[in-house]
Amino acid sequence: MLTVALPIIAFFTALLSGIFGMAGGMVLMGALVLLLPVSAAFVTHGIIQIVSNGWRTWLNRADIVWSIIGWYAFASLATGIAFFALLIEWQPDRTLVFIALGLVGLSVWMPAKRFALDAQRPPHAFASGVLVTGTNLVAGVAGPLLDIFFVRTTLTRHQIVATKALTQVFAHLAKILIYGALLVMTACGATLPWLAILLAIPLTLLGTRVGKAVLDRMSDASFLGWTRWIVSLIGLVYLVRGLIAV
Repeated sequence: MLTVALPIIAFFTALLSGIFGMAGGMVLMGALVLLLPVSAAFVTHGIIQIVSNGWRTWLNRADIVWSIIGWYAFASLATGIAFFALLIEWQPDRTLVFIALGLVGLSVWMPAKRFALDAQRPPHAFASGVLVTGTNLVAGVAGPLLDIFFVRTTLTRHQIVATKALTQVFAHLAKILIYGALLVMTACGATLPWLAILLAIPLTLLGTRVGKAVLDRMSDASFLGWTRWIVSLIGLVYLVRGLIAV
């Protein structure tokens, strides 16, 4: 079942992320947590999302804002090292992951402009790396939280998608390395669905490419408006699912 389902889910979630820069990762994470043990779900999600975000980065490479990337990458590395020590003793269960996913999705309604956060300012870019990487290691995704650092920027929709995509490569790489190491260390017997992952990769690339074509035809206003409603709806579903399981 997973061998068939994962490639299909990967295509449509990559399509979503290719258009909006997020949302697809949330859908994929929720599906994987239902189908796999949590640690295996995090590693599988990280592999597929690195492909999706890496390809999206390449397609929009001319629009990457490198000054943001440098500070974010440094913060992501520091946060990953700190969280590794924590996750050796404690790891999130399925219920907590769904609740965290829900809260991450609903975070798009935070009054971001009041926080005066701007990823183009080095301290804020560093803070985004700490917050987003840390949340990614608990919830599996953190795209909506990253978004609050881009609301006040003067970037275009293409610069936002390109820069966010590359930051997420670092966040998902941390997830793969840390949870992959934990799988080995705990010898929990969880195996990754390698065939499903291999089949999902080309469909992830295709979905990302189709999403890029749709993004090119959108206006900046439509891009921002649709993103908020789609992500918050997904977050609400996950939050209810997690609270019911408590």
